[in-house]
Amino acid sequence: MSASKPQQRDEVRIKHSLNKNEKAFVARRRNTVLQCLQKFNIHCSQDKVPNIALLGSGGGQRAMVGLLGSLVQLDKAGLLDCILYLSGVSGSTWCMASLYKEPDWSTKLETVKDKIIKRLSGEGVNWKDAFAKLRKYYYGKDFFSLTDVWAAMFVTSFVKEIDEGTLTDEWKKHSKDPFPIYTVIDKHCKQSEEGDPWFEINPYEAGYSLTGAFVDASNFGSQFHKGSKKTHQNVLDMLYLQAVCSSALADGEEIWKWIKGPNSQSIEEYYQVLMDLVDMNLAVLEGTSTTDISALDQSIKTTLNDISGGEGQPLCKAFCLGASADLKADKQYMTQYTIDVCNQFVKLKLDFWPFDQIDSWRKNHRTSNLPYSPERVAELVDVAGKNISNNKEKLLEQIRAAAEAK
Repeated sequence: MSASKPQQRDEVRIKHSLNKNEKAFVARRRNTVLQCLQKFNIHCSQDKVPNIALLGSGGGQRAMVGLLGSLVQLDKAGLLDCILYLSGVSGSTWCMASLYKEPDWSTKLETVKDKIIKRLSGEGVNWKDAFAKLRKYYYGKDFFSLTDVWAAMFVTSFVKEIDEGTLTDEWKKHSKDPFPIYTVIDKHCKQSEEGDPWFEINPYEAGYSLTGAFVDASNFGSQFHKGSKKTHQNVLDMLYLQAVCSSALADGEEIWKWIKGPNSQSIEEYYQVLMDLVDMNLAVLEGTSTTDISALDQSIKTTLNDISGGEGQPLCKAFCLGASADLKADKQYMTQYTIDVCNQFVKLKLDFWPFDQIDSWRKNHRTSNLPYSPERVAELVDVAGKNISNNKEKLLEQIRAAAEAK
């Protein structure tokens, strides 16, 4: 029997097994987990160390801050080194991205926590930088999509930074942390209820674990055909990764239908307003002609008027790019115009919201609210931590049972 062909970086790996680099890391990490278990009188051989994973849920900034608070308390309880894998989806990946920016974050978590909270409590990314990032996506990628808009305009408003690092480069700084797995919901598989809806991205590979199909992490975003790479795409940065992991995008149409109700306009009209707004901002940055801007301006106003049934609030005065020969003034105007459109967008959404007591709902469910205040962040970190401290013995009981079962 001939030897199997070595796996190439530009090929799809079809196999239900760990990548060799992940396997080597896991073997080393097991030593750390074993030593941690022994401190709690949980004894087993190295080959019987249970695979302990911490899974973070989705839920926007609430999930981000909640995961951070849980990890901090696990560290204080001496349980953090029990974790072999750290995985999350949507908001939890925002926390993971912040953690793995810091080399060996688990050895200095209190300091890293303070740094993250300080950033979340700050002013955040300004409109100019956000649109500049959007422009970079627009001109630097073969396929520009709503995910790019989501990254530059939405994710930045919550994580309050533009992280242009890459997962593969950042992982080189880590030797003492759990192995990270970022998860993505495959929109088409989820909605069709066929195939594998979960797509994972780790420092070495990206692919479908149930299907057993993976590509090298440096090729995530490139196009493949019949198992081989055909079109290369530069490595996607961490900001885009946090956007693509957002589970809301996988349920986009269902979310809009639920919010708007059965008699509302189609999702395409909302999408068109958003894309016209993106084009307007890009045009201002590029200095495109007034005619192009006016056409986009009219398209936005007409569509918003149609969606609202003629009851929408008027936007700011007609746009006239270059009339003052002052690019700074044009950008300031575009910022206000964008805010007006977004406010109109929010109002239209809330008018269709299927709850009678919207104020009560907002108070108790803050997943989609604006970024939390510093006080709210601190409170949530504390509450999440108590969930761990109050259940430490139950966690140890389950870990002990898992070790004995192996």
